[in-house]
Amino acid sequence: MKNAKGKLFATLCLLLMLFIVFGPYGDSRVSAVDSSTYKSLKLFNEVLDMVEKNYVEEVKQKKLIDEAVSGMIKSLDPHSAYLTPEQYKELQVDTSGTFGGLGIVIAMQNDQLTVVSPIEDTPAFKAGIKAGDRIVKIDGQITKGMTIQDAVKKMRGPENSKVTLTIFRKDMKEPKDFVITRAVIKIKSVKHNLYEGNIGYVRISAFQESTVDELRKALQQINGKSSDLKGIVIDVRNNPGGLLDQAVKASDAFLKSGTIVSTKGRVKAIENKFVAKDDGTEPTVPMVVLVNEGTASASEILAGALQDNGKAIVLGMPTFGKGSVQTVIPLEDGSALKLTTAKYYTPKGRSIQAEGIKPDILIEPIRQAEGPETADAQMLREKDLKGHIKGDREGDQAPAQDKDTDK
Repeated sequence: MKNAKGKLFATLCLLLMLFIVFGPYGDSRVSAVDSSTYKSLKLFNEVLDMVEKNYVEEVKQKKLIDEAVSGMIKSLDPHSAYLTPEQYKELQVDTSGTFGGLGIVIAMQNDQLTVVSPIEDTPAFKAGIKAGDRIVKIDGQITKGMTIQDAVKKMRGPENSKVTLTIFRKDMKEPKDFVITRAVIKIKSVKHNLYEGNIGYVRISAFQESTVDELRKALQQINGKSSDLKGIVIDVRNNPGGLLDQAVKASDAFLKSGTIVSTKGRVKAIENKFVAKDDGTEPTVPMVVLVNEGTASASEILAGALQDNGKAIVLGMPTFGKGSVQTVIPLEDGSALKLTTAKYYTPKGRSIQAEGIKPDILIEPIRQAEGPETADAQMLREKDLKGHIKGDREGDQAPAQDKDTDK
């Protein structure tokens, strides 16, 4: 992106992790306006005028325009959105690893607010919220027709305040209330251990500003504990993603050379290619990357980079398939557009969008009667989201239209 202030960030609380770039989007806002566009604008103005003058109750023009723009952007794909000034400020949650909230990643599946995964060691995780849970109500308010942004706003609140989530999951006869205390969430994104047989284990739960520093320290400590390291297991299961630059740098920590990821879109400014650099500290032992359906976005970049470069074997279930880049474009009135502008591709040119990373070794997770995942949870992936941008193998891009006008 042209703006040096462009900052990649992701909301690790409540929102599905996205690749987001800030800053003006070059000259792409300016496009030729033909006669048909003028006719459409004339129609819009006519409808706006009719509503303002004749609707049974007085309605503010700003609200009508905001809703019209929101509907236009919402029709594109699940990750594009129009952000009011208030929503734009809320979205700018710093990725230092400290923020308020519950600690869940959510998405819409079949018009239902659905938990993709709870983030480790957060209030939602400790309360027993599980992947695949349907959030039926928030503090007694039905979530049917609620947008992701509205849900986020209702679930956030002051530290130590409480929120009640009414949850339904497949093994429940009826919905159950979970009372969760909001907290300022401090996430340590990397944990590690050294297991018997000199096998190093590195768990990456999210990609935030400190992740690469934490990762390099973890690898140093593992090497310090063993003079005869036999292998490394990298665990990115239920990692919802985060910062693109951290995913690239984390991949670079394991690669001496080769492409890490590339982005391609209609506008040249968004196209980029990231290449690994040899700093002499890359592990030389065999490696395995653990993935599942909750492995999304930035974590799919790492898995794809290590797989395509022959650096690691990927083991587990097919990943979520979040392979698109969102650019946040600020507007003059303080609002913004969050617009899908590109797809990312693995070193071998594979688009992960709506397809995910396919493991070298497919392993079904063990399902227990009271385990953390249900059959429905396994199925919640990018391709299940209504209106998703189709993957390269799904045919020409033609997002499905949302027929539910209440959404």
